[in-house]
Amino acid sequence: MYRIAIITASDKGARGEREDVSGQVIREMCRGFASVSSYEILADERPLIAEALEKLCDEDLAEVIFTTGGTGFSSRDVTPEATLDVVERLTPGIPEAMRAKSLQVTNRAMLTRAVAGIRKRTLIINLPGSPKAVRECLEVILPALGHGIDILRGEAAECART
Repeated sequence: MYRIAIITASDKGARGEREDVSGQVIREMCRGFASVSSYEILADERPLIAEALEKLCDEDLAEVIFTTGGTGFSSRDVTPEATLDVVERLTPGIPEAMRAKSLQVTNRAMLTRAVAGIRKRTLIINLPGSPKAVRECLEVILPALGHGIDILRGEAAECART
């Protein structure tokens, strides 16, 4: 069982004006795969989000951090930038897979700016803010995440290179 952290980036959510449905979808879909070690709703502030990501990684509080929200075109959507501020290595295949799946549902999927990357021994994945889109993305990536996490943590043999 892995440990996950959930960070919801939402000005309205941070002020208590909106229920965090997307965070609950993450929690629900990861049941059986992981336990939630940390859950926060933060305002759409780049330094605030980056600081939270950094702390979770540097203190080894989760194997995976899922962010939800803040990946669109609005000037307040800064989650990808906050993630890029802290990651040491990018994992482009994860957001590519999420976009490919979501493009089968809506052409608006191309508008997401989500990124994923690694800091120390923690994987950070930006998910959309929509509960429906979160579900679609997790359906695609969850089956492969365990193997990647095990490799990242040194608990599995790496795949043979071709």
